[in-house]
Amino acid sequence: MRTIPLFTMLIVLGLLAGCAGNKELIKAMSVSSNQRVFEVVEENASPIPGYADLYIHSYLKTHKPGIHAERDAHGTQDYMLLVNIDGQSVKIPGCLNAVRTAMCDSEQGEGISYQFKTILRLKAGLHKVVVALPADDLVAEREVIIVDGENCTLSVEPVYGSIPGKKRAGATGNLTSFKQGIKSIRILLNGKV
Repeated sequence: MRTIPLFTMLIVLGLLAGCAGNKELIKAMSVSSNQRVFEVVEENASPIPGYADLYIHSYLKTHKPGIHAERDAHGTQDYMLLVNIDGQSVKIPGCLNAVRTAMCDSEQGEGISYQFKTILRLKAGLHKVVVALPADDLVAEREVIIVDGENCTLSVEPVYGSIPGKKRAGATGNLTSFKQGIKSIRILLNGKV
């Protein structure tokens, strides 16, 4: 009987340690240690041999501001996407109340929709990409290969929390909703995980 509370306490401590680790990683990656990895470019910029353009975009939804705490960045201009490639970082502000053509079931209901997008030009080759949502203490990283002259798309997708007791019709697993918060983020390069 005593092993169950001990086991539960160990899981909670492990989760808290993971969150603390994410905060430190986000803090470290928000400061650029290298300034020559990429440059932000405009759409339809002329290509340069040896380089490629990386289109970064994300759509997500959060709760309205002020629901959980006064200093909560959700639903405000302060909520942003942080991207670090090989030590150079960029903060991408979101366009609030972005209209998405095909809203998924997880985003039904009142809240604030965001669209994040930018274009980075970087040298062709292997790069380490780290993406974070600092307000949620979430980080994902991935190595990507950028091919000379090709335009690549890096999509950042939210993984929303499960709705307790609500099952998906005809499928395994629970229904998810932005109201349950963003539990993790997924990085896709040209549509592939």
